[in-house]
Amino acid sequence: MRITTNGVSLYYEVRGKKGPALIMLHGNGEDHTIFDRAVAYLEQVFTVYLIDTRGHGQSSQVREYHYQDMVDDLSEFIRKLDLEHPSVCGFSDGAIVGLMFASQNPGRLHRLIACGANTAPDTLGGFRMAIDRMGKLEKKDPKVRLMLTEPHLTSDDLAKIDIPVTVVAGSRDCVRRSDTEFIASSIPDSELVIMNRADHCSYVVHSTRVVDVVFRAMGVDTSDIVFVDRFRGLFGKTGGYSTIPWFRLNTILGIVDSIRWQHLAIHTNASSRHF
Repeated sequence: MRITTNGVSLYYEVRGKKGPALIMLHGNGEDHTIFDRAVAYLEQVFTVYLIDTRGHGQSSQVREYHYQDMVDDLSEFIRKLDLEHPSVCGFSDGAIVGLMFASQNPGRLHRLIACGANTAPDTLGGFRMAIDRMGKLEKKDPKVRLMLTEPHLTSDDLAKIDIPVTVVAGSRDCVRRSDTEFIASSIPDSELVIMNRADHCSYVVHSTRVVDVVFRAMGVDTSDIVFVDRFRGLFGKTGGYSTIPWFRLNTILGIVDSIRWQHLAIHTNASSRHF
């Protein structure tokens, strides 16, 4: 499906079509297919909107990229589809867009899950230095220029967010831990989730690990969630499925790409919990 926002044609897919609206936003240089494995579970609970952001995937190409343009696209997307208080789960650039949108649009979202966000280019640590070595800024891909020049989120911006936010990062994330903690501490109603044995991408891109983060954040009862793996199947066969509940699969079978609760370290403003 397509929708025009601010003069750009965005491609999107809708999965589930029965529960509360959940918008999934991918990262820089990616498209909606990074959530291909996670959506098989999310669609059992939510109506999932998978968007290719401007200049990515099947959406219209653009000459330059700015997070504010993506924020404006998201605003138009929600308005045109008449989505009432959707939740957003964004990864990397998508998480930045989610934070900026929530800051600028109080009361329009239900909840935000921000995975791998950063507040400024210099918080990318070694990853930023590696990009710098690639050459002059003006010669870089416009998507790379975006990462080197934006965002510029302040504590005042984050303090304006009036919804619950789950801030997520990998234990080996390229975003500096101090910046992730700054984001969580600056948002009035937030929790910080650190994914053990994970880098910036591994718990989101073509992975089911992010599913449990979403389920926990949204308070989902997982007892009726059915295991579906369209890639390997329960016994390694493509398209396999099982009627064993999700929580029992995590406990008994130990599916590699599924989070077990001990893979999470959760910190709230009031306490710390380790799983």
